[in-house]
Amino acid sequence: MKVAIVGASGAVGQEFLRVLEQRNFPLDELVLFGSSRSAGTKYSFRGQEYEVKLLQHNDDFRDVDYAFVSAGAGTSREFAETITKFGAVMIDNSSAFRMDADVPLVVPECNAADALVRPRGIIANPNCTTIMMVVVLKPIEALSHITRIHVASYQSASGAGAQAMAELQQQYREIIEDKPVTVNKFAYQLAYNVIPQIDVFTDNDYTKEEMKMFNETRKILHSDVRCSATCVRISSLRSHSEAVWIETEAPLSVEQVRAALDAAPGVTLQDDPATKTYPMPLFTGGKDDVYVGRIRKDLACENGITLWLSGDQIRKGAALNAVQIAEYLIAQK
Repeated sequence: MKVAIVGASGAVGQEFLRVLEQRNFPLDELVLFGSSRSAGTKYSFRGQEYEVKLLQHNDDFRDVDYAFVSAGAGTSREFAETITKFGAVMIDNSSAFRMDADVPLVVPECNAADALVRPRGIIANPNCTTIMMVVVLKPIEALSHITRIHVASYQSASGAGAQAMAELQQQYREIIEDKPVTVNKFAYQLAYNVIPQIDVFTDNDYTKEEMKMFNETRKILHSDVRCSATCVRISSLRSHSEAVWIETEAPLSVEQVRAALDAAPGVTLQDDPATKTYPMPLFTGGKDDVYVGRIRKDLACENGITLWLSGDQIRKGAALNAVQIAEYLIAQK
């Protein structure tokens, strides 16, 4: 088994190395790729040192079985044919192919079998906020069809990459030291602030991030559900959270929803208001599951349930989900 990581020096690329090692992924050979900025950088994996190779249009992917790609949509589009032409399965973390009809969009807890049909050799990893939400929605959908979703996301700096995380930490230091605040990665200072915009605005005044949640949820769940999202960047360092309002065809009790989520794969239930037990990004960072709590009836909707969830954007929202897709495919052989 030969595995490639494209974008090895980025936040998700580094998480790939950790996840593959922690899960004892059955690889015999590993090759790392990156841009001209990161080529030559060395990283340790299972006690061995690996040097990042420059990603080029050549035959470097000839014997690769799985390529985990996290280098941006432009790079994914440019190199997809180079990566897949010898038969490698490209599991892509960018937005490049997510809504292409001939590319499966997969969250293993929801639609793993979709990964088996991949005409172009590409499987798309969904947007991080979508992944965490659908993991929680799937067991509820099994109780009663979800017709409508309203969601407000609370997305950490990690969603914008390693440099954004570093900038947030730098901003707090600069504020404490009474220095001018550095603002490069976001439209405004993020420290001590929230920014109600993630990605660019579209013609309907929703951002691309918000439209991803609408479109990707329907594709993953094979559903006609409609999702209205407001995506907000907050000043936590790692892990995203979401407040979700769900309307179902039939009324569901809180007890039904709790029981379904407690038994669901990839979900950890943390829901005890009496002891102030609920998920928070401070504690979900570095964890594999999506944590869910604050489950209650929606006071504004007869068939409504509302809940709160939190999960690690770099793990389940990116690297872990991609590795789980590969693990599923290996298990099918």
